[in-house]
This record gives sequence, C-alpha cells and structure tokens, in this order.
Amino acid sequence: MTLDGQQPIIINRTDVNHNAVLGRYLINGPVECKSKDILIEELPFALGPKCNGPVLCLECFCPIQECTATTGTVENNVDSNEILPKTTNKNRCPDCGWPLCGECQEYKENIKYHRQYECRVFRNGKVKFFNMLSNNRLSCPQLDCITPLRVLLAKEANPERWEKEVAPMEYHDKERRANADIWHADLVNIAQYLRGPCKLAERFSEELIMQVVGILEVNAFEGRTLQGHSFRALYPITGILSHNCVPNTMRSIYPSEDYRIRLRAMVDLEPGQQLQHSYSYTLNGTAQRQEHLKAGKYFTCDCKRCKDPTELGTNFSTFKCSKCEDGWLLCRDPLDTNTEWKCTLCEFKTSNAAVQKALSVIQAEVADVQAMPMSGERLQETETLLKKYRVVLHPLHNIQISLKQNLIEMYGRVQGYEMVELPDVLLERKEEICRQVLRVLNVFEPGLSRTKATILYELHVPIVLLAKSGFIAGVLGGDKLKEKLEEAIAVLKECVDTLQHEDQQSHEGVLGLVAKQAMEQLMQSVEGLEGV
Repeated sequence: MTLDGQQPIIINRTDVNHNAVLGRYLINGPVECKSKDILIEELPFALGPKCNGPVLCLECFCPIQECTATTGTVENNVDSNEILPKTTNKNRCPDCGWPLCGECQEYKENIKYHRQYECRVFRNGKVKFFNMLSNNRLSCPQLDCITPLRVLLAKEANPERWEKEVAPMEYHDKERRANADIWHADLVNIAQYLRGPCKLAERFSEELIMQVVGILEVNAFEGRTLQGHSFRALYPITGILSHNCVPNTMRSIYPSEDYRIRLRAMVDLEPGQQLQHSYSYTLNGTAQRQEHLKAGKYFTCDCKRCKDPTELGTNFSTFKCSKCEDGWLLCRDPLDTNTEWKCTLCEFKTSNAAVQKALSVIQAEVADVQAMPMSGERLQETETLLKKYRVVLHPLHNIQISLKQNLIEMYGRVQGYEMVELPDVLLERKEEICRQVLRVLNVFEPGLSRTKATILYELHVPIVLLAKSGFIAGVLGGDKLKEKLEEAIAVLKECVDTLQHEDQQSHEGVLGLVAKQAMEQLMQSVEGLEGV
C-alpha cells in the first residue's frame, strides 16, 4: 500500500528474469501482447524534485522566485525562455517554512506530498530553509535531500514494498564512489544533512541514505507536471526495464492520476520477449548515447544499433568523405573509442579523435544557434547551418535531424513565417523535413511513439494546405485533392492513436484532442467532395 492507502501495482503483465550481465530485467508474460497494450500500471514509490535545481515548490514543483522580506528585491532571476516562476515573499509553508507556493497553500486539499512526507521532519527538527542560491543561480543544494527523504519515509510506511521491490534495485555503489566530487557532495548535502540538522541519525544510517541516493540516480524517471515543471519519480517495477536504443515499450506518466505510470507495448510482443526501454535520447548519435549511459547508468550499450556503424542503415552518425565525391565516412567499431574511420569508396582513413574534434566544433556552432530566441532570424540561421554542413554530414546525420526538428517547430509559428503566410515552396520545405525526420523515427522508435506523433501532426498541415492550394490553382483535380486529404487523415489517425494514451490534461494529450478534431473536420471535407 502507498502512504494514502492506494494499491501500488494496478496492472502487471510482466515477469522478472535475472542474469549476470543485466541483473534483474523484465520480460513479457506468457500471453502475446499487441501494440498499445498496457504491460504495467503502478503508482510511484516516491516522487520529488530533481537534484541540482533552483528553489521550487515542494508540492507542484513550480520555480519560486523569492523576494527578501526587508527589501522586496529579487534574489535570483531566470532566463526569458524558462517557465516564469511565481514571485512572492510568502512562498513558504506556514508549518515548516520550506518552499511552498501561494497557490498550493490556497488550495490546501491539493497538498498530497509535502505535508505527508518532509514537513513534519523539518518542523520537529526545527530545520530552517535558507535560499543558498547564488547570483549565478546554479542550484539550491538544500533541496537535494527532498526526494531521498521521501523514499526513506516511504520505506518506513511500506516496509514490504521496500524489501520486495526497491531494496533489490541496482545503485552502483562502487562506480559512484569513484566519482569522488559528486559522492562527497551527496554525502554532505543529503546523508549528513538528514542525519545531522534534520535529526534522523537514529532512523536512517549513512549507508542506507547513500543507497537511496544511488537508487534514485540509476533508476528514477524524470517527468513533467501538467504545468510543465520537472520532477523525478521512482517506479520499482517499471524501473528495472533493460535498455535498448531501439525500444519496444513506451512509458507515460499521468500527473492528473496521482502520477501513476503506464508502460505500453510499442510493437507486438511475443510471450516471454524481453521488454526494453531507451534510457537515452533515441535521436542522439551513438557516441552521445554511450557517453550518457556510461555517466548516468554505468554501463556500455552493445545493442544492434550501437554496434552497427550505419545505425541500422540510417547513417545517423555518418560523415561525408572529404577526399571523394560520393563516399561516406564510417567508423569500423562504434564501441571502440580508438576506432578508425574509413571511406566507403576511396582509401581515405582518419582517427576517431579527429572526427570527434570536428563534431565538437559543429555542435558548438549548433548550440549557439539553438540558444537564440524563437524568431525568423533563428530560422534563417538554422537553414544556413543545414546548408553549410550538408557537404560534411550525411543528410540524416543526427545533427542535421536535430536542426530539421527545430525548423519543423519554427515553420508556421515564428513571426514572418506564420502558417497562413507560408508560400508553397516553404510548405513543401516543411513537408520534406517532416518526412526526413519520420524516416529516422520509424527505425529508432517503431510503432507507438510520442515524438513520431508530434511530427505527424506537423506533417498533416502542409499536406492539406498544398492540396487546397493546388486545387484552387487548377493543378489538382477533385480526385487528387481527395487523395491528398485522405493521406492527411491517415497521418492524423496515427497521431491520434498514439496520443490518446497520454494524460488528457498534458501537452501531448491536448495535442491528441486537437489532432482528433482536425481529423474529423478533414473527414467531413472528404465527404463533401463526393461527386465533385
């Protein structure tokens, strides 16, 4: 049971296996599962703020921009592209004095976590909150203890669930100790803080606290509230999914339903088939994914995609050969940091160090453009970068795909490029880059995919507008117009079929409803064309 008495596991159609390489991992149960079927539905063991973050409300996780009581001056600022924080000198819990936004205080019935977990600890221990955020607003270390503390308190309230589900979770103690700076920071800011000022030394050992910190670091999932604020949560069953850079499951967190998680099959699954999720961003190249997994998950991925220099035929990390016209530069072994890169046509070879150096230069330039505010200028600069590096990178290289994703978002939205004003040539451009991104996503995220669904929604708009433009100009007849509109309907249907499984109050859930409305309107339009 959870602290509020709810059953933690609602659905579990999986079995647990174990081997020396993967440790514990999940497999599909004895019954075949179809795409979209729910495999697991569970409530979090605990949830709370991420580490190394700003001052935020301990209930809804909104950033809080505090003002001093004496001067009313702002103690920390936020960039213009961040979610605006709530600013008041009353954003403190009236019971313990720790961060709690005014809105949560006003609607006390919505407070389910702060007062149920850490509030009593801070109140009984007379632990004061100090905004230790410096002017460069890097982080507020005093809040790093919140989520580990919530796990520890949930352990006391749910000892059976802890022993059965949480305690066996991997926490890579040896590997984490090897990073002395981070280990020491966690030891001081979390373990020693909870045992010292918070007066919990008799309840929780230093070893146990550091185990919890490791369990969260290795196994917790990050999510967003309905308002878009980040949090992390620990789901003991879903959290032991093994990794693959081409996953066969998709998880969705439902903030409006007590932050429950639902794990669905992305594709049809055979009985006993291993369940896999991607713990890295699937639209990163192999080198980036490997670096992320080693740093945060402490393992090297050797999946089929990672071992393939072409990344399953997509050429997602492929360079253009600089010595011949039609050759592509591929590494011999993507998992070897000292690997050699060789052209597919000529005899040109180069070192991995040289390739990574060139890549870092390109990534720095891309980062500068992506840091610009959304505007027509940024759109133009993005197109310039794409043109500049098309003689260096494969068209489907991960950097090119990233830039194209940015363009998909900007075409139709930024000033000077609003959708109703886009000429046919730019509508064709948006359609083209949508299809290129989808080519990659169909390989890396087959079946049920949120990312793919959002691109599909973007794709339907130029299809429809170009079809209507062609019909008005007399280029398309009624039959061809109907064919194009039916294509847009099929695109939207795939989008809706994916997003209908999201929290209906989330950004993705709302987009799914909008897509459904657009699909129904197009279906009516097609019916009106009968006989034209």
